[in-house]
Amino acid sequence: SCKVFFAKDPLKIVRAQGQYMFDEKGEKYLDCINNVAHVGHSHPYVIKAATKQMELLNTNSRFLHDNLVHYAQRLTATLPQKLSVCYFVNSGSEANDLALRLARQYRGHQDVITLE
Repeated sequence: SCKVFFAKDPLKIVRAQGQYMFDEKGEKYLDCINNVAHVGHSHPYVIKAATKQMELLNTNSRFLHDNLVHYAQRLTATLPQKLSVCYFVNSGSEANDLALRLARQYRGHQDVITLE
């Protein structure tokens, strides 16, 4: 079910920096797909924070940990009161799946309309 974006001439991306990705030949491409708009690829602050966390603990949110609660509190403090619950997921696919499940539970309907 995965779509190959460049079926006739596939890209083999080997590295990325900032907003650019580079193929095996060194050709530079502006990355408009991979959710890097906020900080880009290989951002030093993100690398430092990720390295610090992985040195301590490298797992996902299936286990209890105080940092999940602390992060949820910090996040919800920036939002309106009605947005006071956090659901941590692993990917956009999981987020979409959860959103559909919550909407179906809340509304009692199964139908979904999507736009491409």
